[in-house]
Amino acid sequence: MTRFGFLLACALAMSLGAQSLTDRFKEVRGPWELQLERGEAATVRKGVEALLGREGLTVNPSDYNDMYALVALRGLAARACLSEGSWEDAVIHFQKAQSAAEENLVTTEPFLAKTRTEHEQKLKECRDAMAKQAPRLKELDAAPGLTKEQMKLRQQLKIFMDEQQAAITHSERALKDIDGILDRLRQAKETTTKTATDWQAFLAAEKTEISEAGGTPKYVAGKLEQVKADDARPKQERLTYARRLQKLDPSNKDVTRFVNALMGKEEEPEPVKPKKKKKPAPKQDAQ
Repeated sequence: MTRFGFLLACALAMSLGAQSLTDRFKEVRGPWELQLERGEAATVRKGVEALLGREGLTVNPSDYNDMYALVALRGLAARACLSEGSWEDAVIHFQKAQSAAEENLVTTEPFLAKTRTEHEQKLKECRDAMAKQAPRLKELDAAPGLTKEQMKLRQQLKIFMDEQQAAITHSERALKDIDGILDRLRQAKETTTKTATDWQAFLAAEKTEISEAGGTPKYVAGKLEQVKADDARPKQERLTYARRLQKLDPSNKDVTRFVNALMGKEEEPEPVKPKKKKKPAPKQDAQ
């Protein structure tokens, strides 16, 4: 096999699932974020949902990194659904993100609690050992004219103290990392819970507004004027709302024109109707 062939085979193997979901998410997040900014919501949704379908269902619940990536992917899928106007589908993704975040925290907390206990015990053992040997080392450092055996003992004690200090530093860093991990997982749970709840309430309010407006077409027509007038809002927000209106009433051509304008698309001209051929005048009989 040539070197190029070998590299290609490696690349194919990685693309077929050799990477963790965390690694895959790091690779695709940037490009998908850029596509969302450009308004390419449908493309992003298709890509995210395909990745979730291939690898999201096989994530190990005990792998808190992959579970965290799963939560983030669900959130990205939800944002893509919002951007394309499919808000009901977005709520489903937000709810699944919430469920994954809750499961991740419930599974990880006991595991990290055990690890925390181990590091705390290690800290105690190391500090006790250092406290026990510190007076002896201090005595040797202060003594004049050490014998060869005493110099050897002092060197051994210094090595021992350095090893204990390294173990202490390692455990202190591990405890700090554990706190950071749990903080992120708790934040993910709180954020996904709030987001899912807020969007459920938003959909319920929209349903009420449609009823009060006298039906979907009237609601869409009224909201379109509001979105057009609210030009102080970011373009992406206006596009998201306009696409929602388009999803609610696909027959409203004004909404379609507004969406196309926000996307920078030129309006397609009306198809030219072929002119009807004039019928020739009937021939008159010669007199």
